[in-house]
Amino acid sequence: MLKKRVLIGLALLNTFVSHAQTVSKPFPQHVKYFAGAILPNHVSRQKLDNTVLSFYRQWQSRYVKPAQTKGQSYIWFERPGGNQCVSEGQGYGMIITALMAGADASAQTTFNALFRYYQAHPTKAGQHLMSWAQDNRGKNRDHSSATDGDMDIAYSLLLADKQWGSNGAINYHKEAKALLVDIMKYEINQKSFTILLSNETEPDSKDYYDTRTSDFMPSHFKAFKIATGDVSWDKVTASTYRLFATMQQKYSPDAGLVPDFIQQVNHNPHPAKAMYLESKYDGCYNYNACRVPWRVAVDYLLYGDARAKAFVAPINTWIKSTTSGNPDNISAGYTLAGNDLPTRHFEALSFIAPFAVAATIDTKNQQWLNHVWDYLVGFKLRDYDYYDNSIKMLDMIILSGNYWRV
Repeated sequence: MLKKRVLIGLALLNTFVSHAQTVSKPFPQHVKYFAGAILPNHVSRQKLDNTVLSFYRQWQSRYVKPAQTKGQSYIWFERPGGNQCVSEGQGYGMIITALMAGADASAQTTFNALFRYYQAHPTKAGQHLMSWAQDNRGKNRDHSSATDGDMDIAYSLLLADKQWGSNGAINYHKEAKALLVDIMKYEINQKSFTILLSNETEPDSKDYYDTRTSDFMPSHFKAFKIATGDVSWDKVTASTYRLFATMQQKYSPDAGLVPDFIQQVNHNPHPAKAMYLESKYDGCYNYNACRVPWRVAVDYLLYGDARAKAFVAPINTWIKSTTSGNPDNISAGYTLAGNDLPTRHFEALSFIAPFAVAATIDTKNQQWLNHVWDYLVGFKLRDYDYYDNSIKMLDMIILSGNYWRV
């Protein structure tokens, strides 16, 4: 009888493990992007996949760290300032992990641990938003959020729902919808339907009509609308595309770039003044705006949005011209006129990788895309920090044709 019970128990355990590890969209997926989109074509699909998987294993080993609380994990910030984690990085890590499931047998376990860390660090206003940073003891630095981190976390939960379903320990779809309600309430300007900097930006705040360009994630917003039925996400997408078109036409007609921050979006949108929030280059194409070509290009790859292609096209033309087709000439920051920022003649993966994703929208960029892919994958993880390496990781998944829509 004991032997029989053991055998039954083992059978049930095997059934449970098998179910827990079942994924609907295992890596690699080889997604068919929108008509006219391209991938690097000078290497095989298998080599693209293997390159992504190899870098993922390095990235995961370095950046996914266990928290002091059992069952929680965070994405290590790895930069000066004493932070253990920032919500931006947690969002990156959760998306990456969900997309790499199948190739990574422990992906769901890792994802759930990352989720529990996010859940354990809420903001004060909006209980489903994540506090933007934790110190080296794992304590929230304050009670404010960072909008981009919350949006990526929400999207990762929608990916998780499609990957593993929501009938397990965590109802991913329910958690995503709850987070999206708070994002819409606290991080979206309800008058202009532009994106607020954080949950602490009130209607009477001086920066209520300001925005961070890298928070614009139009392919996410399409998924958010589908998940919630809230058509306000269409308004956010439309208002920001119009705003970006204005920035290109008025302030960057040659390069097509946008600044890190835009002020007064309601009546006189203009690049932020120097030292507006982070640096003297707040009105330039700097370490925030560098992500925009990637974020917008994905809207074309997944949904074929013509506005995305129209936005990215002049950036592609300019970057190929200003570098003479050599990715080694990509600088780490530009003025909106397309000139290199002073002292920025060094390699930054957070600038290089998004330019590669931007190139995928049109066949005429094929040679340039091939060159940038080779250049990007040639850099060693040990030589860069979490920000550069995480953006490289995400963009490599896209560039290999393995970024799928929910």
